[in-house]
Amino acid sequence: MDDKKGKVLIIDDDDDFAEATQLTLEAHGYQVFRAAGPDEGFVLLRKEGPGLVILDMMMEGKGAGFIFSRKMRKLPEYSGIPIIMLTGMREQTGFTFPGSIKDPVFLPVDEFLEKPVDSRLLVQKVAQLIGG
Repeated sequence: MDDKKGKVLIIDDDDDFAEATQLTLEAHGYQVFRAAGPDEGFVLLRKEGPGLVILDMMMEGKGAGFIFSRKMRKLPEYSGIPIIMLTGMREQTGFTFPGSIKDPVFLPVDEFLEKPVDSRLLVQKVAQLIGG
């Protein structure tokens, strides 16, 4: 896999989840960078130029991931980078999103997965989006 496609940026304030996901993806040959929030995420997005972003929706006590995805999609240099959005919202609130993304402007992501996510499924989705 080429350098950019092999890079994955995880933006999640759950350090345990982010570390476990990093180890899983690294075991499958991906180079992984982690950010604990949106500000650090944009710094690493610019610095590392990942081929894919794994993004938690509910950071900083609110939908910071949702806001991040919309800002990222508005920037031409990052608009083509696939985003996998993760959330534990159903577990926390009982609210769930539909199985397929209906409005790419409202929720501009390529995949939407509920936490806890099966590591095999996550690796499969990463491979589908950027190869590997």
